[in-house]
Parts: sequence; structure tokens; C-alpha cells
Amino acid sequence: MTQLLEKAFEEAAKLPDLEQNALARWLMDEIISEKKWGKSFAESEDVLDQLADEAISEHAQSKTKPLDGHSL
Repeated sequence: MTQLLEKAFEEAAKLPDLEQNALARWLMDEIISEKKWGKSFAESEDVLDQLADEAISEHAQSKTKPLDGHSL
């Protein structure tokens, strides 16, 4: 455990039980969410590579146009 995380847990331990539980639930939800995103990106790596290759190919063939951020 890093020193920063250890210090955060020390400070959290000073909170009332209700706030500790809310913080724990939030932290656990965040960790679970990050794991899901990591797994999703890992599983889609081949698809993302293919899409990137297609985009580069279309750009090389002048089939793309600049994105106008003002018209979004």
C-alpha cells in the first residue's frame, strides 16, 4: 500500500461510521467500474486497431474532411 493511500485510510478512519461506509461503497464501486472498463478495452483492442487502420486508410485516400468544432 502506498503512503498516500495509507494516509487517506487513516483520515477516513476518523470519520463517523456512516460516512466511512459511504466512502467505502464509493471506492469499491469505482474499483469495480475501472476493472470493467479495463476488461472492455482489452477485449476491444483488435476492433479498435481495425477501426484506426480504416481511418488512416480513408484519410490517405482523401475521404475525410476536417472536423469543424463550431458546428457540433
